[in-house]
Parts: sequence; structure tokens; C-alpha cells
Amino acid sequence: MIVSMENTTTSAIDKKLNQLRDQHGVVTLGRVLTLVILAQAGHSEAALEAANFASHEHPCRIIMHVAHSPAESTRLDAQLRMGGDAGASEVIVLHGYGELSEPSETLFSALLLPDAPIVAWWPHLVPGATPTTESIAGIAHRRITDSARHEDAFETLSDLSARYVPGDTDLAWTRVTNWRIQLAAVLDQAEPSPVREVVVEGSGRSPSVILLGTWLATRLGAQVSFLNFPGPRRLTRVTLVRDDGEIVLERPGRAVAMLRQPGQPDQQIAMPVRDLNACVAEELRRLDPDEVYGEVLTSGLREVRVARIVDTAGELTPGAAAFLASHGGGRQDASPEPSVASAGEVDA
Repeated sequence: MIVSMENTTTSAIDKKLNQLRDQHGVVTLGRVLTLVILAQAGHSEAALEAANFASHEHPCRIIMHVAHSPAESTRLDAQLRMGGDAGASEVIVLHGYGELSEPSETLFSALLLPDAPIVAWWPHLVPGATPTTESIAGIAHRRITDSARHEDAFETLSDLSARYVPGDTDLAWTRVTNWRIQLAAVLDQAEPSPVREVVVEGSGRSPSVILLGTWLATRLGAQVSFLNFPGPRRLTRVTLVRDDGEIVLERPGRAVAMLRQPGQPDQQIAMPVRDLNACVAEELRRLDPDEVYGEVLTSGLREVRVARIVDTAGELTPGAAAFLASHGGGRQDASPEPSVASAGEVDA
């Protein structure tokens, strides 16, 4: 069921919700959280689809604000989705024009579920430190951003690190969950041997490459090298250089990875690219701070030892150059042929 309301108010929306529940027997019992989505006009349906998918695992109320032109006359349109059109949730889509194109805490307060945790998600950008975004972030228990939406991954991660508070998370980190699981399992089963260097290959525009390399290097006490190849914004290969040989986990496509270890036959591992639906569902499974991500983003990015950044794409960004200079690594502009497949836009 979809109900549209034009030039309305949040008070009128709340009354309409209560009316629809009375008429159709729709209840909010069992809703475990409120998911607030701050979206941009023209790009909101993909985020809403992911939220609806996640709601089957985490029943919730979804409040999406879609920002339209601030130059238009101020008004608020709304769309209410319930029942089969809303997954296991109830969805309130707010279209803000003029002064209401900028979301604020007061706009959402009347629609939040009482005594339920709040998760705020910016699917299309990393919000700057403004009074509006800080007020929304202040009421949220978890705050989800996606640094992969920005061109300069190093600079964006640096900004996120400076503003980090417990409860922040990043879908660029969520995308490498399967890589982390596989690499941790391999090291648990391998013969003890120190890792001298971690080599992470992929697009230099992918923050997932930086986050995974930083996590591995700081946990293993090794230095890290980033190999930047042209092509899709993705992670393709991780090499752990050890005294007894190299452990290599490579995914040239989008579904199957190849694991190579000293003294063992090559193994094929099912490791599909994680789509937006899976990443959002994972982030809603926990409402406590992700301490590992916090350590990687803050102390990890400061303390990691960078051996080199290999740039074959000619796209070493100002943020990457600053990161390299602050960590004393070397720059290299030639490298072996890349192992990058041709598909995908933002994945890990």
C-alpha cells in the first residue's frame, strides 16, 4: 500500500500513519530500530531497496529524506509505504524542497519510534561537519557512510578519522568482511612465520583497499604496499610476504577467489562481491560501536608503515600523496601488469 501526501507536515504524516494502522491493522510491534536515510534526488530508490531488503532481517521504521533543489519554494511532500510495498518495515519518504531540502533533527523527531535505537545512513556522500548533520548524527546510535562515493579515498578517510566517534561506520569497511574472514582463517591454519610485508592490489580510488591493507599491516606488525591499477574501483589481490613463501588471495572476477599457499595446491573459494543489500543488512546486525573499524580508522591510519605506493594509473590523488609523505613510503610509477577484471563500479 502506497499513500502520497503533498505539501504536508510531519504532524499530518504521523496522524495518517495512525489512521492507516487503525483501518488496515498494520502495527509497529516488533520494530527493532528506526533507520533514517539521507538521500539525494534521483538516487534514492537503490538505497530504499537495500533498506527494505535489510528490514526482513531487522524489522524497522524507515524514514528517508530526499533532498531536492533549495531554490524551489519550501514544501514537504511525503509517500507512505506499508505492507507488501515496504518489506518488513513501514516506510516514510520525505521529499524536501526549499528550506526543507536540508534535513534536520526537528524534521524527523515526530516520526521516530519511541525507545528504539536510531541508525542514520548517508548513502550518497560523506556528510561534512555542519550543525544540521551533527544534530542528526547526535541522536543516532550508529552512523553509516560510504567513503567509496568520493574520488580521493585517502583524503576522505583522513577526514573521517579526524571526526570519528564510536558508532561511526563505513560501507567501504563492510565490503571487505569476506576478505578479512578468509585471510584470518588462512593465517590461523598456516605454519607460524612472521609476515614481512602486506601487498594490496586494486584501484587507488577504493577506500576498501586502504582499510584492508591498514588492518592487515597493523595487526601483523608488517609494512604495507598499495598497488594502484586503472580500472573499476575494486580490490583484486592481497599478498602476505613471509619467510616461508607468499600467501596470495586473488579474486580476478566477481564470484570466485583463488588462494595460493606454499606447499599446498591452489584452492578456489566462493567469495562473491558483496552488494549494497548485504552490506546494509550486516551493518544493522549490531548497534554497538565497531571497535575494530574505529582502531583501523584512527590509530591504524596514523601508525601503519607504508613501504610504497605503486601508481600505474597516473591518478595519485593529493590525499594519497599527503598520506605517502606523512608515512615515509616511496612512490613508484611502473609495475607488472594489473590483475583487474573488467566489471563492477564500487565493490570489494
